[in-house]
Amino acid sequence: MAAPYRKGQVLHSVFAAAQVLKLKRVARLQSGEFITSEAIEEEAQYPVYGGNGLRGYTTAHTHEGEYALVGRQGALCGNINYACGKFWASEHAVVVYPERGAVTRWLGELLRSMNLGQYSVSAAQPGLSVERIADLFIPVPSLIEQTQIARFLDHETARIDALIEEQQRLIELLKEKRQAVISHAVTKGLDPAVPMKHSGVEWLGEVPAHWAVCQVRHLMVGDTRNGLYKPEGEKDPDGVGFVQMGEAFRDRIFQGGVKDRVQASNAELKNWGLEEGDLLFARRSIVLEGSGRCTRVGLLNEPHLFESSMIRIRLDLNRVSPEYLHLMFDSIGMRAQVLSTTKTVTISGIDSGQLKGLRVAVPAKSEQENIAAYLLSRIEAFDDAERAAMETTLLLQERRSALISAAVTGKIDVRGWQPPASTHAPEPAVAEAV
Repeated sequence: MAAPYRKGQVLHSVFAAAQVLKLKRVARLQSGEFITSEAIEEEAQYPVYGGNGLRGYTTAHTHEGEYALVGRQGALCGNINYACGKFWASEHAVVVYPERGAVTRWLGELLRSMNLGQYSVSAAQPGLSVERIADLFIPVPSLIEQTQIARFLDHETARIDALIEEQQRLIELLKEKRQAVISHAVTKGLDPAVPMKHSGVEWLGEVPAHWAVCQVRHLMVGDTRNGLYKPEGEKDPDGVGFVQMGEAFRDRIFQGGVKDRVQASNAELKNWGLEEGDLLFARRSIVLEGSGRCTRVGLLNEPHLFESSMIRIRLDLNRVSPEYLHLMFDSIGMRAQVLSTTKTVTISGIDSGQLKGLRVAVPAKSEQENIAAYLLSRIEAFDDAERAAMETTLLLQERRSALISAAVTGKIDVRGWQPPASTHAPEPAVAEAV
């Protein structure tokens, strides 16, 4: 909905005879009840809904029936969910109680089309003012029309949702296949006829007989290096780039582009500077899966230092290809080995000593380069297919939003709509993507 409705507005739609009323004339809005995190479990009798939807389950309920819920706080404030049966609505959800016999699904989809998040009243912790939302004007068609809109949207959005789910499954399958292709190439090579030997490392299993198996430390120049801490007072707009972890892992290869710049001595540049081919690892992370992630440093056009949440490994370029070892650290087995060294207290962290003690399979450098070139071309194909699926998903989501807005505002006439005899969603053409 591009703009709020106003009292007395003429509706240029099939709802020309509809009333324009304040939302509070059609529904009562009330926040749910407080519940402690300890009272929310993974399995219990009643679902608990918060500002972003389902949070878990509990042993008591606050409501019974079907209601639209509006997210009251957080980055997704204003989003719409539905709850049916007996459930607990937390204080972060606004329960919409229909009045005048208003149809719940019509009302919920109308509120969704209004982009309620634009009425957030707090910048630090976005939150909706129930009073402000209740004073917004909405078009109110007859109850028969409300029911028909709800039926139409239930059917059509279900079809679109099925297609979105299919694209999301495709994206997950592409990610899994990419990991499998990487893992096979860096542990078995590209020649299926080559003689094999047991590596002596459980996760590697058999490797080509002519490959070496060694610890990461034997492929390094010097020791691992933890990043540098720089206080606020040393920030300098004319200084050198200071890489934060989010910037380093923005893409598979870090090629510059930082927000912070700092003062740096020659000693700091020597000890904590980055060079093309260096590998950076996430030394600590709030979530376990983020710990030990690896990125490769590309060609930089100016000096950069890296911050203390990362570990740098500098490689012996005569022995190992940075692209190959980076791909090795992206493989399924190697990721599992890195995560097995992770120490978890309040945040997850990896130990640099254990990191360089990990054992890897290493062919001759020329073969490493061939494997890396093959994999990078395959990865590019996977990325293209994943990007296409994501673009399709975005288009479907936009189509869904536009359809809802058009239906609830009367820009399309659904009064005579009937579900087709066959309600099967069209079969998506998901062929072998790569």
